[in-house]
Amino acid sequence: MRITIAALALLALTACEAQPEGEPVARARIDGQAQVDPTPDPTPTETLASQVESACRSIIFEDTPVTHCLAVPARHSISMALGRDGKFYRSLTDFAAATDAQTVAFAMNAGMFDDDGEPIGYFVEDSERLHPLNTADGEGNFHMNPNGVFYGTDGEWAVRATDWFLENVTERPQFGTQSGPMLVVDGKIHPEITRDGPSKFVRNAVGVDDEGRAHFVISNAPISFGKLARFYKDELHVKNALYLDGNVSQLWNPATERLDTGAPIGPIVVVRKKAFE
Repeated sequence: MRITIAALALLALTACEAQPEGEPVARARIDGQAQVDPTPDPTPTETLASQVESACRSIIFEDTPVTHCLAVPARHSISMALGRDGKFYRSLTDFAAATDAQTVAFAMNAGMFDDDGEPIGYFVEDSERLHPLNTADGEGNFHMNPNGVFYGTDGEWAVRATDWFLENVTERPQFGTQSGPMLVVDGKIHPEITRDGPSKFVRNAVGVDDEGRAHFVISNAPISFGKLARFYKDELHVKNALYLDGNVSQLWNPATERLDTGAPIGPIVVVRKKAFE
């Protein structure tokens, strides 16, 4: 079948997200069981698609589609965003409208919030603490202890359980957000998370690997806590991963023109390209 140059260009724009530079080609299936066939030589269409620079890739894990976005300290910076001029964004659409898309690798919602969109846990934006660490007991996902904090300064990023953060972090980071529960703690899945519980929503999370890279994941279909935790532990080999939210989870990926909409959100994590800083 002949494929015109115009058709190839259209395919390049609409193809699944390209794998981050330096990473192996994304498998069509990642479940830890299926044998992976050797990667064939790239077709012209695949070559064009790879030119769409994206930090995100779409894959299947245990029959559930997810999008995995990778932030690498050498190529990216991370910050938090809540609003401007005294008004919360409440959506990625509002944030995108106020942001130069060329500078952004991707962005997603990042942490629990109240009805007004204000964080209910630790939140630091541009080295300014806008909400203190929350160690109170309560109900809901946030209080499913241990919960945790995603934070960082100058390209050194981490996810840690709240108690560990309280005891060990003495200097305010450049960014930080608290959420819960932790999905993976020191290489083990949260003790209260079952393998595949009945609660299933579109969910997103973050974890940092031993190389200091931040792995952001958002499911493209309802997923359980257990399956999302296994993806981090068994597939990404991340020792500490934090649930960010569910049911309101959204992703903005300018490279593929993906801009999710939905219910109002609160804190936003922004991964920027260093070349545009």
